[in-house]
Amino acid sequence: MNTNDTAIRLEKPEDYREVENLVRESFWNVYRPGCSEHYVIHVLRDDPAFVRELDFVLEKDGVLIGQNMFMRTVIDADDGRTVDVLTMGPIGITPSLKRRGYGKKLLDYSLEKAAALGFGAVLFEGNIGFYGKCGFRYAREFGIRYHDLPEGADDSFFLCKELVPGYLDDVTGVYRTPRGYYVDDADVEDFDKAFPPKVKLRLPGQIF
Repeated sequence: MNTNDTAIRLEKPEDYREVENLVRESFWNVYRPGCSEHYVIHVLRDDPAFVRELDFVLEKDGVLIGQNMFMRTVIDADDGRTVDVLTMGPIGITPSLKRRGYGKKLLDYSLEKAAALGFGAVLFEGNIGFYGKCGFRYAREFGIRYHDLPEGADDSFFLCKELVPGYLDDVTGVYRTPRGYYVDDADVEDFDKAFPPKVKLRLPGQIF
């Protein structure tokens, strides 16, 4: 594995369509037939919660191969406080280069920059098998619950990483997903028509 031939920089407006296509390729038929993530990133760029200073792309030999982005959100603490945190994603790597260390390099860099900007913690939905390598733990270990999830339901998808040690020490409560992540399927279909046709498949392991 060699990831030394890469550069990470902020996304530019002229990158938008290329990034959206990369995200589409990365997520196509992964969680559902087709995907919505390319439309989600398109919408989130105009959301007030979008953190433009943490909107990164990864290049390999000058070719765009990955991206990551962050959104501001909150924990509604049980003691009545509103605790500022970040959420993350979609984060994607071009399919032919997945599982070669590029995603971890991009994620580690992104988290380092988020910490440098003073953000205290990141919560999001992901696979502990991968994100645990970058210091994420189950959010339940911090006393943080996923909104609308019934008591006793599987919450192993809900992960957390403190960027400031001890930031969540005295916090228990419910995480709030930014509204911008919820998109209408009809809007996704309309947006997708501007991209090259791809076949939607129902595959094992999809969750939607």
